[in-house]
Amino acid sequence: MRMRIAVVYNEPQQSCCGSLDEYKSALGVLEAVNAVHRSLLELDFDVTVVPLVPPLEQAESELRNLDTDLVFNLFEGFCDYPETEPVVPEILSEMGIPFTGCTAPVLRLALDKAKTKLILTAAGIETPDFQLLNPKTLHMFRLDYPCIVKPRCDDASNGLSAESVVHDFPALKRQVSVISGFYGSHAIVERLITGREFNATVMGDSELTVLPVSEIIYSLPPGMPEILTFEAKWEADTPYFEGTKPVCPAEIEAEEQQRIAETITRVYRLFGCQGYARVDMRLDDEGELNVIEVNPNPDISPGTGAARQAEAAGMTYTQFVEKIVQLALDGKDDENRYPLYVSRRQTPRTRNTARHTRIQTF
Repeated sequence: MRMRIAVVYNEPQQSCCGSLDEYKSALGVLEAVNAVHRSLLELDFDVTVVPLVPPLEQAESELRNLDTDLVFNLFEGFCDYPETEPVVPEILSEMGIPFTGCTAPVLRLALDKAKTKLILTAAGIETPDFQLLNPKTLHMFRLDYPCIVKPRCDDASNGLSAESVVHDFPALKRQVSVISGFYGSHAIVERLITGREFNATVMGDSELTVLPVSEIIYSLPPGMPEILTFEAKWEADTPYFEGTKPVCPAEIEAEEQQRIAETITRVYRLFGCQGYARVDMRLDDEGELNVIEVNPNPDISPGTGAARQAEAAGMTYTQFVEKIVQLALDGKDDENRYPLYVSRRQTPRTRNTARHTRIQTF
């Protein structure tokens, strides 16, 4: 009997999105769904596609009625409610159904940029200094300009534009008001790092594979901040889209490659990532590697960062999908990840908590 895999994702609905921009970024999941669906069929799995829509109670009911051996989790959270992203793995863990990618606690933690940075700092991993500010606490600002102002809890470059980089207090006040007003609560204000920008994807659990490093190359008109804005990802025929290009593999020395691999695997372990995750980094003025973002379950659409890096490692897209599935199946006996799956086995495996140290790089 063929293994049954359900591809679960958030169905984009413009009526549920707070803005047209968020709807555009939400549409990106469909490209991943279609590509993963094709690959799973090519691998001879029995595949069903399960779109989830609000309200949350309806989505939960659909998940609890699933009859599948494994869920390929492409759920990114409902539009305008990014905090719902951990819901799918949380419910699947309770049900004992194996799923691809990271667990709910990892997704929940990484979504909060402030908590992420506090954990990185406590572990001695370089990350730009930051503050959480809203219009009422602007008088507490203590960082040096320039800074970048972001939503505290969002992804896909939502809320990022050229105006996000501020050089004085009036610009800071304006942008903090915009971000905290639109996205709620505080804005995260971060010291701007402008050195070379890298990202890389890690795959695995006990043994890790670091895919080839990508570098973001900017060729923007003078005066435009070199940051990955919303336009750079989602708005074709704009200066940011045209002037922001990834290069993979990055043109770096072996020593730099090793330094990046060591940093991102350390971050991966620190956050308890499983399956696959991407880490974004920039060099500061002193040449120190700073972690900017931790991205569990990053976009795996063809042509995006993780898929591009897998291709550079010699994998076809279908092989990349197969690897993600295999990693999920390899962890199916983990009682922390799938407690009910393990408890209902007659002879559950004794869990080996030791971590292998072998790291494969390309």
